[in-house]
Amino acid sequence: MIKDITFGQYYDSKSFIHKMDPRSKILLLILVTVFLFIAGNFYSQGLAAAFIIFVLIVTKVPIKMYLKNLKVILPIVIFTSLINMFYSGGGNEIFKFWIFTLTTEGIYKAIFMSLRIMLLILASAVLTYTTTPNDLTDAIESLLSPLKFVGLKNAVHTLAMMMTIALRFIPTLIEETEKIMNAQKARGADLESGNLLQRIKALVPILIPLLISSVMRAFQLAEAMECRCYNGGVGRVRMRKLRFSVRDFVALIISIFFSLSVILLNLL
Repeated sequence: MIKDITFGQYYDSKSFIHKMDPRSKILLLILVTVFLFIAGNFYSQGLAAAFIIFVLIVTKVPIKMYLKNLKVILPIVIFTSLINMFYSGGGNEIFKFWIFTLTTEGIYKAIFMSLRIMLLILASAVLTYTTTPNDLTDAIESLLSPLKFVGLKNAVHTLAMMMTIALRFIPTLIEETEKIMNAQKARGADLESGNLLQRIKALVPILIPLLISSVMRAFQLAEAMECRCYNGGVGRVRMRKLRFSVRDFVALIISIFFSLSVILLNLL
């Protein structure tokens, strides 16, 4: 399961999406997310699914990497499906047992919400797979730059840096967790058997070393930044200037057409 977590990793490619301005990708992700929540029936959500699948193909990132992200969130999807299945009112009742009532509306909501969650994860993965951490930092800082007019210029840079460092260290923490788990198994630790409470207790020998390792890495990163005279965003310049290109406007037009189509399909 640990090996299946690929969120936060960058996949190098020369696709149309990779070459887009990172600010455009963030804005389009927000737009797609909004209209995934606006989609109110299977017609509009089906269009959203087709659009996102098309984007996945364009990125030239192996589909198995996207599927690994879905595998990780499978417990969340199942839990959400069960909640919606048995606690959604309306529709024809199929059967009732104790406090659980299964209806046709519940089945509809379970499928609908599960699909929405999976599409949100896939759309978010596109951004991280096609954008480097440095580009994400520059894009976030650029998009939040209007806040400098209210005296938050340094705070904007700090926030962008924090978000990027968090994304950057997701793969590192996953690798560290796997090493600790293998080390504990080599010492005879049983991490996979027993009831739920026993398996939770078995995680303690993993979480404590992971926490210590994370704190040590944070101190090392802070010292490295201090040694390089890092003092925030004051006086810093970018090696590469962000510029919108024709491909960004093409992607924007396609996304607007998609958004209008979702609104129209909601009327069906």
